[in-house]
Amino acid sequence: MRKGTIERKTAETDVTLLLDLDGTGVGKVDTGCGFLDHMLTLFARHGRFDLTVQAKGDREVDDHHTVEDVGICLGEAFREALADRRGIVRYGDVCLPMDEALVLSAVDLSGRAYLAFDCPFLTEKVGSFDTELVKEFFLALVREAGITLHIRKLAGENSHHVAEAVFKGTARALAAACAPDMRFPDEIPSTKGVL
Repeated sequence: MRKGTIERKTAETDVTLLLDLDGTGVGKVDTGCGFLDHMLTLFARHGRFDLTVQAKGDREVDDHHTVEDVGICLGEAFREALADRRGIVRYGDVCLPMDEALVLSAVDLSGRAYLAFDCPFLTEKVGSFDTELVKEFFLALVREAGITLHIRKLAGENSHHVAEAVFKGTARALAAACAPDMRFPDEIPSTKGVL
């Protein structure tokens, strides 16, 4: 049962998140932030994860706390669902086109948190959503999940398309890395014997 269930309640947010790594791509997302809902629904579909998110945040301030805390919860859910990471492929990468945008996402489920984010946006906002929050979301995710993630924009002008390529590509890279390694189902994929 590769699932994670996370509840996080702070003075700024209240988040409940359920993740099933072996789902069919069903996303039921309500964060109060339309663009984030759209990105997480795409994330679920392209990773073939089942993902349920209910979040309330201090959006009268801005979307920052909501976006960051949802990222924290998703990272914690990945950590919980992967357990000791036994029998997984470990690595995944995707170079994903979205119209004029092209984004490389590469992941190592290493147990070590690191984000390399070389993905400049040409606008500060997509609708009311601050594009700088895309990086904040993935920073929170990698810290809590204990993964290494590289995201690099190779091309792209439309900020919506770039963000979409980031979320879709990262979901597909994560799905590849989380996939069971049928050749070595009982092995932790590291010479250290631990991830």
